[in-house]
Amino acid sequence: MKHFLSILDLKPEEALSLVVRAREMKRENYRSTLLSGKVLAMIFEKASTRTRVSFEVGIRHLGGDTIFLTPADSQLGRSEPLKDTARVLARYVQGMVVRTFAQKNVEDLARFGGIPVINALTDLYHPCQVMSDMLTISELADNFRDLTIAWVGDGNNMAHSWINASIYFGFTLNVACPGDYMPDTLVLERALSMGARVFVTDEPKTAVAGAHFVNTDVWASMGQEAEQKKREKAFAGYCLTDELLSLADPGVKVLHCLPAHRGEEITEAVFESARSIVFDQAENRLHMQKAILEWVFS
Repeated sequence: MKHFLSILDLKPEEALSLVVRAREMKRENYRSTLLSGKVLAMIFEKASTRTRVSFEVGIRHLGGDTIFLTPADSQLGRSEPLKDTARVLARYVQGMVVRTFAQKNVEDLARFGGIPVINALTDLYHPCQVMSDMLTISELADNFRDLTIAWVGDGNNMAHSWINASIYFGFTLNVACPGDYMPDTLVLERALSMGARVFVTDEPKTAVAGAHFVNTDVWASMGQEAEQKKREKAFAGYCLTDELLSLADPGVKVLHCLPAHRGEEITEAVFESARSIVFDQAENRLHMQKAILEWVFS
């Protein structure tokens, strides 16, 4: 049985194969009966547009069905231990797609449920998004190892999954975060020990210099709303502007996992420019997640 809780649940060759397979699925408008007769529980403690719709559509494209669960309409987050929830759901459904806060939640569901679990987002990782971004980049670049990719913003779940991706795909990753918002030390140290080319700075200009792709995300994620003002002050100077991007490669492309807060982490001009590929990213969630579902259930 397979789970997809982190990019590192894949072997290096599997990560590359998923990108190839997702491109095939996109080109063919792929449909199958792989999940025929299967129901997947969509367990979402965090609200979602892209993740929910892309997974539900993808599961249907593969012949499956879904049931959507939130804390408002289930025992999630109440008195029932998660390991009990996992064992109960495993009697009803054939897999779980989980969008939650703690990485331990998806790990416990996988440990106790006995059915495949896919991490649709935790506070530690967002592997489906970054694998989808690798698909998007592959449509524009021939060789990952020749690329410099910059992350500008919070050292959050997206940054962590980009660090993990750099291990397998071999690109140079420049990460720029304010001092109090650096990536998790263990995530970074593991990547460096595995040969990743990751460089961390608190200076956005240093990270963006010569970059072929520049990434960002909101400064305050779900659950951090109370920190909004504090974060706005800390992240001043981390906005993707035309001036900052002038330091990047002339053909630079801009990525954002959405939703975007225009005027905070990215300007309206940059977001709407020809350099922005954010809606290609959003579409590619569907195709990559179909490839991930196929990998998990084949």
